[in-house]
Amino acid sequence: MKNAIILHGKPSKQSFYDPNFPSSSNYYWLPWLQKQLVLRDIPTSTPEVPNNWIANYKTWLEEFERYEVTPDTILVGHSCGAGFLLRWLSENQDIKVAQMILVAPWINPLKLENTDDFFDFTLDQGLSDRTNESVVISSDDDEEGVLATVKILQDKADNFKFVELKGQGHFFDNRKMEFPELLEVILS
Repeated sequence: MKNAIILHGKPSKQSFYDPNFPSSSNYYWLPWLQKQLVLRDIPTSTPEVPNNWIANYKTWLEEFERYEVTPDTILVGHSCGAGFLLRWLSENQDIKVAQMILVAPWINPLKLENTDDFFDFTLDQGLSDRTNESVVISSDDDEEGVLATVKILQDKADNFKFVELKGQGHFFDNRKMEFPELLEVILS
């Protein structure tokens, strides 16, 4: 049975502890996408990684692995969540999924932030061979680290589809509450 998992990114410590700021799994377009998939009879989970402002791979891994991933699963990751999915699938080469969609993927290539060993992995260049579709959605005006990550994927990952949107920042910057372009990619 088809299912989906939408994995949030890593907020700042200030945002994480702000009582007026939504939790990462309920941030901007994530709940909208979850609802759109549920309306199409695709059970969808949006894990909430504890203390997700800290890039601790073991913590992210423990939370993520609570969810069932099958060859019919659609994986959607935003920013650090997309980077997590790249590492997880690179290290678990026996796993196959229906789709992997990376929105503004970030693997900290410029080392502008301390992420300890979160991104200490070798990208499986044939990763997309274990998906029916691997898509990167980026914006032309995203932050430098994301643009560098997209370039790495363009250079090193085989058979990825790249979709570049204009003026969308980090896909949160403009208070994006809906994301029809992402839904279209998932449903196409």
